[in-house]
Amino acid sequence: MTPKKNRGVLSYFLVILISIFCVYFVFSKLVDMGQNTDYTNVISHFDNYEVSYYELDLGTGELTYQLRGETEKQKYTVPYVSIFLDDTDNYRVEYNKKYPSEPLVQNYIKPTDNTWLLTLIPIVMIIVIAILMFVFMMRQSGGGKYNNFGKANLKSQADTRKATFKDVAGADEEKQELQEIVDFMKNPKKYSEIGAKIPKGVLLLGPPGTGKTLLARAVAGEANVPFFPISGSDFVEMFVGVGASRVRDLFEQAKKHSPSIIFIDEIDAVGRHRGSGLGGNHDEREQTLNQLLVEMDGFTGNESVIVIAATNRRDILDPALLRPGRFDRQIVVGYPDVKGREEILKVHARNKPLGNDVDLKIIAQTTQGFTGADLENLLNEAALLAAREDRKAISEKDIEEATMKVIAGPEKKSRIVTERDKKITAYHEAGHAVAAYNLPTQDKVHQVTIIQRGMAAGLTVTRPDTNDMHMSRNQMRESIVMLLGGRVAEEIFLDDICTGASNDIERATKTARNMVTRYGFSDKLGTVAYGSDSDEVFLGKDYGHVQNYSQSIAAQIDDEVKEIIEKAYAQCKEILTANANKMHLLADYLLKYEKIDNDKFERLMRGENIEADEPMEKSAPVEAENIETSENTEE
Repeated sequence: MTPKKNRGVLSYFLVILISIFCVYFVFSKLVDMGQNTDYTNVISHFDNYEVSYYELDLGTGELTYQLRGETEKQKYTVPYVSIFLDDTDNYRVEYNKKYPSEPLVQNYIKPTDNTWLLTLIPIVMIIVIAILMFVFMMRQSGGGKYNNFGKANLKSQADTRKATFKDVAGADEEKQELQEIVDFMKNPKKYSEIGAKIPKGVLLLGPPGTGKTLLARAVAGEANVPFFPISGSDFVEMFVGVGASRVRDLFEQAKKHSPSIIFIDEIDAVGRHRGSGLGGNHDEREQTLNQLLVEMDGFTGNESVIVIAATNRRDILDPALLRPGRFDRQIVVGYPDVKGREEILKVHARNKPLGNDVDLKIIAQTTQGFTGADLENLLNEAALLAAREDRKAISEKDIEEATMKVIAGPEKKSRIVTERDKKITAYHEAGHAVAAYNLPTQDKVHQVTIIQRGMAAGLTVTRPDTNDMHMSRNQMRESIVMLLGGRVAEEIFLDDICTGASNDIERATKTARNMVTRYGFSDKLGTVAYGSDSDEVFLGKDYGHVQNYSQSIAAQIDDEVKEIIEKAYAQCKEILTANANKMHLLADYLLKYEKIDNDKFERLMRGENIEADEPMEKSAPVEAENIETSENTEE
């Protein structure tokens, strides 16, 4: 709750407390007034015929009386006028009989016309309190927001982080495409004179973390125009018609401040395929999508309002949303290449002191597949590691550890591991590393460790030398051989197999199946795609999804996958058997020092002695209860 909302709630409580106090005060005055003097004592004067003069206000109950033989008059407020009149009914007659020479002076004052207001005060106060309590309860339960249901949940311009194209790196072509939007916002006459129309909508596509939202903020920052950011999920409500109303309100606000930019993040939340069969064709989500389609390209023009949307699920968007006239331009924001990664690292390293041994170019080369968000996280983790050790600059060691931490998680050196589990992990990882070294198409081994990270009992990290975008059939086949290296090593050198290779087998099987069903690498089944890209049914797609191949073909696919796995297993067995001596050397080194870098690994594979210059000491012996080793996950 914001401070403004807190002040509102406190004001309501204050009004209620004041009202309760007023009611209590009025009632106390009406009920308890005159209680300072005992009514019995006053009546006793009348019973003894001591009062020679009295005057009573029948409205207020104010009594003024004088006792015989006294000159001073006394005042008293009668609590109940009717009871007092009954008690003094025959007082005048009896007093005059007893004192005929001094007759009683008596006077009754009739009630004034405005005395009824006093009786209405409690009723009015109760009504006011009831109204205030009702308003407060409605606001607390959300009822006070009924009128705001149809309003777009927009963030204020002050809350929106500012950005420019200088803050965006590794996306030069994407920035060039968006530069036209910025130029149109600044100089619309330039385009109208030549008859050109700027795209009404721009759809940013790409995996999570590649900088789609940052690009949208940069466009607004460069154009210096009002920016209206909203999430696709903000349109969806349980009340019918609310989403469509919010879409209308969003565009109305954008038109009032035109030229302006509307940014819809995660548009797949509201723009999924219609006709899913969930709720019919008139459910709330479809109504919202229909209103969005109308606003983007309907009867009313939005000449100075540009819609930018972002999603990583283009496959589930409704075709009507993607056609020209709505999203005229679709920009793919993919993974950055080595040059892009270097530029991204430079942007995020602006405010971070780097040591002399840190080379951003080398880091860019060794972080293939990292997104902009991954690289930002990498440098941040490195900065945290440096700060943890009270150092003023980030070293190469920090970068290396941060990279491994991002890939697999932090080291768990404190975990108790038995010697048996360490030996299994050492030979398992050695099998991966030796297989990768002897396969010409596989990436070079960067590091091998048997220290647990995350869910992995050990890790074999490989890093590419090139930025190849495509994988050949032979590369995929040899990647399966490398993945099976751990299981083969267990079978050959440990005379038994364990559960640690489950993830390797799963990945190898998936690769083999893709070779057969997606890429047409099977000579028997030919260049045919079997099945769809996604076997999972999700909301927004038709539930009528069926397998597009026969059972006989499915059996052949299974046979082909099994054959690929078996051939790769046999090849891996040949490689490790031929390099048994290197397997033992590498496993012994890992058991002694727990990790090996790429330089020492290359030297060990060439038969050089690397223990002579090894400064590391063997880790403390571990003898404890047997703890089950986690599944190995190799990179």
